[in-house]
Amino acid sequence: MYKSVLAERVIGCAIEVHRALGPGLLETAYQACLAQELREAALPFSRQVSVPVSYKGVELDCGYRLDFVVNEELVIELKSVERILPIHKAQALTYLRLTGLPQALVINFCVPVLRHGITSVVLEPRNAW
Repeated sequence: MYKSVLAERVIGCAIEVHRALGPGLLETAYQACLAQELREAALPFSRQVSVPVSYKGVELDCGYRLDFVVNEELVIELKSVERILPIHKAQALTYLRLTGLPQALVINFCVPVLRHGITSVVLEPRNAW
């Protein structure tokens, strides 16, 4: 797994949220609480970041929204599902391709131990379109 100091700090914030709330809530609850933790950690972030799709030179707003972009370098995609599926990883990889950002964390809060619900996705040159 690709690790960075920023990713480790975000994971620490997510663990704090999971310890307080536990599994089983909606993604929106985790998103609001993680935003609070990121603020308290003094990490710069944006929520619900719109990502346009460029098609034949035209920017189209297709409704893609990133849950978080932290420090303009790390995408955070939150889930509250039974398990992370390949489509969730593919979604994160697509977000990296559309934004050009290097890393995403898919964080699934619907697990007993949060570290088992964290997947790192990295945009490597071989994965670029």
